[in-house]
Amino acid sequence: MTDDRPRYVLARTLHAIVLVAAVVGLSLELARALTSDDLGTRLVRLFSYFTIQSNILAAVAAGMLLWRPDRRGRVFAVLRLDALLCIAVTGIVYHAVLAGLQELTPSGALANLMLHTVVPVGTVVAWLVVGPRPRLSAPVVGWSLVYPLGWIAYTFLRGAVVDWYPYPFLDVSEIGLQSALVRTGVVAVIFLLLAFAALGIERVLPPAPRPVVEPVAEPVVEPVRG
Repeated sequence: MTDDRPRYVLARTLHAIVLVAAVVGLSLELARALTSDDLGTRLVRLFSYFTIQSNILAAVAAGMLLWRPDRRGRVFAVLRLDALLCIAVTGIVYHAVLAGLQELTPSGALANLMLHTVVPVGTVVAWLVVGPRPRLSAPVVGWSLVYPLGWIAYTFLRGAVVDWYPYPFLDVSEIGLQSALVRTGVVAVIFLLLAFAALGIERVLPPAPRPVVEPVAEPVVEPVRG
């Protein structure tokens, strides 16, 4: 087998970039929230954004892989796939629908760059280049749907109570329930397509990272003395 230490170094470097970018972006958003007047409401709203939650998932997965690039386990596979898909959807939806809708301060622009561009691109690139894989299966894809469906249910239920929605395309009070559900359905379909695309891509990519094989010393055989 092949010694793959350089690939482990590359893996840790890519995961570290994702982790640092996510921490910077999240920290800037949290600092802004902490300076607001209605702190409790602002914090709840901050952590209700899919962008914030997907970046937290990406940061947790990247941190775990920084520690152990070949990490395994069914629960981790679901977490990793959720992080990959959610952050990819975050980047796609932002740049396709939400970019340019708000004027940003310099710190807001930096946070925006980290959370909507650097972390999504970095997470996808890290997965394509260093994995870990193979990790995906149909059950893993199925379990990965639990989190986004839960977020959608939470968003609509909370929105119905407090009349606040994190994104314009979900705002029932502005566009109506039917339009909000249709647009949410489109995002859900994108998520599902990306999940099965990831499953298919993983099957044609080589395993990564390959195990590091330590050299095994040959046993010393003492000559038989007659």
